[in-house]
Amino acid sequence: MMHLATAFSMQMLVSGSWDSVARLEQALPKMERELGVRCLATRTERQMNEIDRVPYAVDAVCLDQPGVVAAMIDFFNGGDIHVEELTTRTYPALHTGAPMLSVQLVVSIPSEMHIGMLRENFTDFCDRCNLDAVLEPIKS
Repeated sequence: MMHLATAFSMQMLVSGSWDSVARLEQALPKMERELGVRCLATRTERQMNEIDRVPYAVDAVCLDQPGVVAAMIDFFNGGDIHVEELTTRTYPALHTGAPMLSVQLVVSIPSEMHIGMLRENFTDFCDRCNLDAVLEPIKS
């Protein structure tokens, strides 16, 4: 769930028997009318179990510059690392007022991946893009 300006957005992944899912889909137009909301339903395929993955958090800060988020996504996707969540925000730097960008990601890393090598490559990437970032496991 999230507030987007004056709007509110919510996304759900629902599972159940075929008839329960069909009843939910049929109820959406009535909910739209009664609640004054917009509902969109899309069926997805069941995700097959793939390799074991480990969740990591990435927290990055830099001067707001075009393409930096896309570059981060490309870095992780290029290494078979899935970007599961992405949040960004901009804000003025405390003393200078320079436009800053904060990026938080949740990524899932293949469990057999060598984390030390990933950290080294990520550090090199951050240096090239002038990012101040950390990559750390999510503790549950």
